[in-house]
Amino acid sequence: MAAQTASVHKIRHHYSAGFIIWTIFKYFTLILVSFTSVLPIVSCVITAFKSKTEYQNTNVMQLPKVWKLSNFAEAFQMANMGRAFLNSLIILVFVLLGSILIGTSLAYALNRFKFIGNELIRNLFTFAALLPGIAMQVSTYSIMSNLHLINHLYGYIFLMMGTDVISIYIFIQYYENLPVSLDESAILDGANYFQIYWHILLPLLKPAIVTCIILKGANTYNEYYCAHLYLQKPELCTVALSLYTFTGPMGNQYNYICAGVIISLLPALIVFILCQDQIYNGIAAGAVKG
Repeated sequence: MAAQTASVHKIRHHYSAGFIIWTIFKYFTLILVSFTSVLPIVSCVITAFKSKTEYQNTNVMQLPKVWKLSNFAEAFQMANMGRAFLNSLIILVFVLLGSILIGTSLAYALNRFKFIGNELIRNLFTFAALLPGIAMQVSTYSIMSNLHLINHLYGYIFLMMGTDVISIYIFIQYYENLPVSLDESAILDGANYFQIYWHILLPLLKPAIVTCIILKGANTYNEYYCAHLYLQKPELCTVALSLYTFTGPMGNQYNYICAGVIISLLPALIVFILCQDQIYNGIAAGAVKG
């Protein structure tokens, strides 16, 4: 009996030691990752308040002697960020609206209708997702040029509105969790396929739509390569393009760049604060479906 009690105490001691070591490792990893994530943001904020001379002569983590608030106003004006925000807003609204309508309707057709070539289309979407977008820019640019869509906001909107494979698969997975009996009941009540899609199924896709809006919206708002390639006029610049006003062969003005970065983050931060409940619920619901 005494030997058994000693064995139990030994196991408990071993378990406690292992639990303590694991807890220390877990929190150390969390602190390290948090520090690594926050450090660039802190450095950006500090740099945004420095003058050009002070930035060149001090460490990036050294606090400025004089906090130059005018950097934000100067960066906003010099980079014409007011126009850039307006262009980005127009692009976001039409791209998100078009992508949601195209993605949900296409997923509805692929999920609800069984026709010859259905599986082939799905496989082609998967194959398209594996191809790097930059590798197809030569042919894409040629098509855009022949259609006279370069240096036009609507041309860039059409390009960004193109088939989003990830969103389509999210919608397909969500459709598979909606019973077909909803469609059948609506048909018996005299509804056609468009009415079923628009009035019955589309409202039920709200969690998946929120998820896709987050993914597509963040990608569109931060997109630089295609915007730089297809929007070459200064008056058509987006927020991502406006930040490159302060770069050039004679050097980069990092204090203005950091000020512009903070300004560009403010709209996304405001949207997140105001809509965080919907964002969390949408991501969670969109993740568990399927």
